[in-house]
Amino acid sequence: MSSHETFDHLVIGAGIVGLATARALQQRDAGTVLVIETENRVAAHQTGHNSGVIHSGLYYRPGSLKARLCTEGRAELLEFCAQQEVPFEVCGKVVVATNKAECTALAELARRGKANGLEGIVHLGPEGIRDHEPHVQGTEGLYVPQTGIANYSALSTALARSIEEAGGQVRLQVAAGKMRRENNLWRVETNRGPLGARKLVNCGGAWADRIAREAGTPPRIRIVPFRGEYHTLAPKAQHLVRNLIYPVPDPRFPFLGVHLTRMMGGGIEAGPNAVLAFSRAGYRWRDVSPRDLAGTMGFPGTWKLFARHLTTGIGEVQRSISKAAFAKALGRLVPEITPDDLSPGGSGVRAQALGRDGKLLDDFHFEEGPDALHVLSAPSPAATASLAIGKEIARRALG
Repeated sequence: MSSHETFDHLVIGAGIVGLATARALQQRDAGTVLVIETENRVAAHQTGHNSGVIHSGLYYRPGSLKARLCTEGRAELLEFCAQQEVPFEVCGKVVVATNKAECTALAELARRGKANGLEGIVHLGPEGIRDHEPHVQGTEGLYVPQTGIANYSALSTALARSIEEAGGQVRLQVAAGKMRRENNLWRVETNRGPLGARKLVNCGGAWADRIAREAGTPPRIRIVPFRGEYHTLAPKAQHLVRNLIYPVPDPRFPFLGVHLTRMMGGGIEAGPNAVLAFSRAGYRWRDVSPRDLAGTMGFPGTWKLFARHLTTGIGEVQRSISKAAFAKALGRLVPEITPDDLSPGGSGVRAQALGRDGKLLDDFHFEEGPDALHVLSAPSPAATASLAIGKEIARRALG
């Protein structure tokens, strides 16, 4: 790697958002594009550890960036998957209410879905729920036909391939370090030597706030990692789930609650819960980064979040350490599931943006620096919306 390599755009992070951004920059003839990634593969963190769901846009406040980008991005995603032969399936899902309060919230979800352009949503009674999912017990439900499943790791590989076919580069095991502005260029030190770039686009996921700070744009938020843990259903219990079964989400949180998902490669995944991770790559309880943990606990917003949601947090930890508690949460939807039906599955780390006031950011959030754009919050449905998010980031980056 020569000491004088200079690119028009340097994208930091080869998750699905970074890759989609690089592709969108190329589509706008934005000059030379380089994507760098610390890990030895693309989609190594949030993208490669999510549940593989193609979201419909049911949950998001009409008019929000999330709602618009999910609607636009889902259509583009399906088209790209078909073109690139990436496995996907539009199978629909059922959202289940189990009490009166949830039925009220369900009606609001239906309203949002229709406002976001979803057609064919069906309101279900108990029998209607069982027509779609025979083993589910609920008071009311919604059938949402647009929801699907995809292999996002394969999709990311296809994006990287398309970037390189268009003349761009994706370099793995290249970690960004010190950054400075010099003669209207960004100079970025890496473990493989220095790089120059006219514009910097930070899609660093769980590390995006740290990268922004290094680039001289201290963000107003802090990224706090939450681990989502999954179980898989034993083969003898997989007949209990046909496609996707979701609870009505708690409107206080940007998490969707423990749900059941048929996976693209076969089998049924159950989860996730949401517990504080002790590392930004904290996929297990024993994964501890003193630097990450100190950053989380030293941020005032963390303690305000704990104070506001202590009871909920305790419940999440209980589900993490007790298979019986996890099975009980699933049993609200599918009463036949027992602890014996569950085996520990994978886990993912959500890069949750948190304000100093202790409020969880629930939409996309960008901050700008000189010739730099920092993507500081790209929550679910980031994978579904990735191609549309990439275009939005490219538009902002190009001014």
